[in-house]
Amino acid sequence: MINKVLIANRGEIVRRVLRACGDLGLRTVAVYSDADAGASYTRQAEEALRLGEANPVKSYLNLEALVGAIQQSKADAVHPGYGFLSENAAFAEAVEGAGAVWVGPPASVLRAIESKCFCRDIATKVGVPVVPGSTEVLATVDDVLDVAQRLNYPILLKLDRGGGGKGIEKVERPEQVEEVFQRVQRIGTMAFGNPDVYVEEVIGEPRHIEVQFLADHHGNVVCLGERECSIQRRHQKIIEESPSPVVSAQQRQQLTDYATKLARGMGYVGAGTMEFLRSGSGNFYFMEVNARLQVEHPVSEYVTGHDIVQWQLRIAGGDRLSFSQADVQLEGHSIEARCYAEEPGTFRPSPGTIRGIRFPTTGRHLRVDHALEVGAVVPPYYDPLIAKVISWDATRERAIERLAAGLSQFSILGLATSVPVNLLILSSQAYRTGDLHTGFLDELFAEHIDWSMYEPKMFVGES
Repeated sequence: MINKVLIANRGEIVRRVLRACGDLGLRTVAVYSDADAGASYTRQAEEALRLGEANPVKSYLNLEALVGAIQQSKADAVHPGYGFLSENAAFAEAVEGAGAVWVGPPASVLRAIESKCFCRDIATKVGVPVVPGSTEVLATVDDVLDVAQRLNYPILLKLDRGGGGKGIEKVERPEQVEEVFQRVQRIGTMAFGNPDVYVEEVIGEPRHIEVQFLADHHGNVVCLGERECSIQRRHQKIIEESPSPVVSAQQRQQLTDYATKLARGMGYVGAGTMEFLRSGSGNFYFMEVNARLQVEHPVSEYVTGHDIVQWQLRIAGGDRLSFSQADVQLEGHSIEARCYAEEPGTFRPSPGTIRGIRFPTTGRHLRVDHALEVGAVVPPYYDPLIAKVISWDATRERAIERLAAGLSQFSILGLATSVPVNLLILSSQAYRTGDLHTGFLDELFAEHIDWSMYEPKMFVGES
């Protein structure tokens, strides 16, 4: 039984978890760094504890400080949000060692699935296709070349324990392998403390399709449909939607079967996402598992009616899923636009103080997840995601119009945002017809763009 939840994160996801805790009648504890002192969610939680300095290594990534906050607050559960230590086995163990419940998969599962090759091997054993390549890490350049001989160039060199789009590089020709191999290994060592590398064949113009699932402690696994996440920059998503405009009912059943087999093969418990690539010929290949709440979970909540964060907390508390796969029906269409504090076009970070905000009108058809307020500072130390605007309607076309209208009303003074990029994407013919792939944005940006055409305006008189 969970009574008091410490939320080990910052920004909009803290407010999202606070809402779920409130709906379940759970007490809450927020934590903050010096850069986030006074943030809106620190006032909304029942308690708020300082972790340390702005540098995330001394605050949100500081295991000692986090365990101290658990002990001081007497929280009996920890929700890690996403990013930071949300998939860190050592943190999960530390939480349990402090006598609290970890809201996520067991530490043993987290430690095993850190290895993408481990997951690829499980997929192969349970009959789920993977992107052609190696299922073991490759120690030398010669090992890479040996595997590459069986594949078609270009290939990708990828970190076995990487994340966030780091440590993924394309190799066009054999003579490039050594240089790229050494560079990716250096990135792995510096960013993740592990240089292990594996190889995948490049799938031409793939679509990124992922399946949201829930797994309880009683062996039940239920999938909540798929999400289309092909609109990306630097291997990170910008716009996501559910359902995918290209996935048929038969393919959805196939993906559900794949994700269920994978979750059971991994011994997974909690909420998670199985990620797939879809080739131009319509074949699906398993890539990896995201062992946490995804930024884009709201679109799945909209089309299924299930609160994923509440289910994370309920499963962690021992509850059995109260519905089966047959009960899941997708209704309508939902699209999420991530809003980053970044300059449109260049994607350079744009930290600053918020001098004014105009929010769109929200309701059944539009939701804004954020932790913004006038006078708040968006610091330069963390991921630049500051808000998410999510629409829902009966059809994809109407959901696009709802989202575009909402984004056109969403303005922030004091810093640049990626909202103009979102509006450009939504207005493009290729997006509206569902002609998507992971290189979509590069093609869209190949033309000269007048960003002022897509910049939302504040109300008259606001400054």
